[in-house]
Amino acid sequence: MKIIISPAKKMKIDNDTPFLSSTPIFLNEAKTLLNYFKTLSYEEMKSIWQCNDKIAKLNYDRFLNMDLGKNTSPALFSYKGIQYDYMNPNAFTEDELLYLNSNLRILSAFYGILKPFDNIVPYRLEMQSKIGINPSSSLYDFWGEKIAKSLFNETDCVINLASKEYSKTISKYLTNDVKFITCIFGEEKDGKVIEKGTLAKMARGEMVRFFAEKNIKNLADIRYFNRQNYIFSEKYSNETTFTYIKKDL
Repeated sequence: MKIIISPAKKMKIDNDTPFLSSTPIFLNEAKTLLNYFKTLSYEEMKSIWQCNDKIAKLNYDRFLNMDLGKNTSPALFSYKGIQYDYMNPNAFTEDELLYLNSNLRILSAFYGILKPFDNIVPYRLEMQSKIGINPSSSLYDFWGEKIAKSLFNETDCVINLASKEYSKTISKYLTNDVKFITCIFGEEKDGKVIEKGTLAKMARGEMVRFFAEKNIKNLADIRYFNRQNYIFSEKYSNETTFTYIKKDL
């Protein structure tokens, strides 16, 4: 069983967690992307990011000066965002970190797929971005089925805690041999489940922590997740979707 999550747009360098160290499996592909981005102008990169000048300048300078072997830190500790705040990686025990290193995978537009202790550099790149590396016109084209195949070589059961933007790199290439379960965190309203982005990110982070703290190994045990007032819903769940409804206090 493997858990997949999305990265975050904001990043940092964390040199305080030398617990384990590994190299991204698709480092050569990241080098190909880096070489391509270094040929682009500031305006071309800004159009890819679709962000303001402050963010664009920071990340343009990052790519221009980027060395994939320097100023690295473990992937799990490098991303800054709501999901990672609620996961709180710095509070994990050694056993919990070992569990996550074995079972958690972070999907990345730049690195493809990452283990928690893969050494990475700060970057900004979204999977839905358009590129011009012949014959690829998008990052979805560039990565193709590589990410999915890498994951399927490790497991035949995937717990999806990633956004649609990133989970598409896996779900598009599913076979009958792979169980793919998406976790939904929402509120019940007029007979429908409404999922709110910020609350869902918080719940995904909490669920990763739940997996690690409880050393979850069996699919059935995922149903017991009950943090942030979420309760598993038999009514809205099926073989491919586990739905958790937020209850009022």
